[in-house]
Amino acid sequence: MSYFVAYHPSYIHSVPSTHRFPMEKYGLLYQQLQYEGILEEADFLKPALIDLKIVLQVHSEEYLNKLLNLTCSPREQRVSGFVHNEELIRRELRIMEGTRLCAEMVKDGGVALNIAGGTHHAFTDRGEGFCLLNDQAIAAKWLLDQKLFKRILIVDLDVHQGNGTAEIFKHVKEVFTFSMHGGANYPMHKEESDKDIHLETSLDDKRYLSILKTELTSILETFHPDFIFYQCGVDILESDKLGKLKITQNGIRLRDEFVLNCAKELNVPIVCSMGGGYSKDVRDIVNAHMHVFRLSHQLFGK
Repeated sequence: MSYFVAYHPSYIHSVPSTHRFPMEKYGLLYQQLQYEGILEEADFLKPALIDLKIVLQVHSEEYLNKLLNLTCSPREQRVSGFVHNEELIRRELRIMEGTRLCAEMVKDGGVALNIAGGTHHAFTDRGEGFCLLNDQAIAAKWLLDQKLFKRILIVDLDVHQGNGTAEIFKHVKEVFTFSMHGGANYPMHKEESDKDIHLETSLDDKRYLSILKTELTSILETFHPDFIFYQCGVDILESDKLGKLKITQNGIRLRDEFVLNCAKELNVPIVCSMGGGYSKDVRDIVNAHMHVFRLSHQLFGK
């Protein structure tokens, strides 16, 4: 089995300073992985810019051209969460390639993680909520187009519904979208995933993990995926400013452990993208994200 991590300095350095927090977590994760001796600098995958032809299999040509030419309206930029500039768009294209590259690296088995990504609010023709393009959707479509896999499961455990992902794959039977999110959280208008679980506010570890195990086990037994994408946002954390749930650090660790173990036991390749995390103390965010890296290294490490 194999374990890979994608990272590039532009994940943080090209973000406008007004949006630097919590984007700084990407650089801190990169540093922490080396500090703990999990990886050395030379071990990281360094994504280039993704081939635009691959992006166009998911996103509309009109929308992609607006991003590339910086012609999104002020309102469209506000909805996306960013003031657009050339560096930001290049960063987004690099993140997309990071997740696609991860998928390519584990096509024969194992786990790969993109330190960024999880941009599940990006629709076919627009961006929302700090998401301009949808990395897991692009990578999933690439796998299908290359005929590498036939049944792809997207497990989205960010506190916010993967509304863009649901819209993109609404009529694609080869991709099963599973989103388990805060029912009273953004977005107020939810799209329809193949399976949506709307969680009650202030849900605790015990109930959360029980629901996850029941629902994911059922999906695995009926859909039989041969590839999994995991959006492992940590904004479910009790300290998160936006989350509205009461999940502890140990709850996130047990969540990640269950998902990764499911993939390993089924011998199904899995690619993880980090998703959201908005705790006041960035150390809480980094520690929560590190669970999935530590567990991946333990379960799939070289």
